[in-house]
Amino acid sequence: MPVEVRSDRRWAFDVDAETLWSAIAALDEYRRWWPWLRRFDGRALVAGDTWECLVQPPLPYTLRFGIDIHDVVPHRLVTASVHGDITGTARLELEPDGSGCDVRLQSALAPANGVLKAIARVARPVAQFGHDWVLDTGARQFRARGL
Repeated sequence: MPVEVRSDRRWAFDVDAETLWSAIAALDEYRRWWPWLRRFDGRALVAGDTWECLVQPPLPYTLRFGIDIHDVVPHRLVTASVHGDITGTARLELEPDGSGCDVRLQSALAPANGVLKAIARVARPVAQFGHDWVLDTGARQFRARGL
């Protein structure tokens, strides 16, 4: 039985949805914001684009994966599928909240290569830790840019 790592995270930001969306769409800044993102190749935050990523969590492995962008509703929503060392789906929603904006990220991901499948089967908490670390550290580093 495959091990799936599910997330449903929310973060509050003190900027409006348009400001937050502009930051999310600034793909050329991703590697500067997130040093654990060792490689990133994406053209734009638009439906049909594919982003290629190499991520180094604080664990003894790297993850190579692509993100296929499916739906994009500016200032509101992005849906995507993930393929490579991990596979699954992700959904990012921006919800205006007074003068700020809440972000909700939902994902369901599973290891796709043999080594990661074995780690996840034997040490599920390690797989969950790596996933949670990337999400929480990424949100903290994104917020540190003044959002």
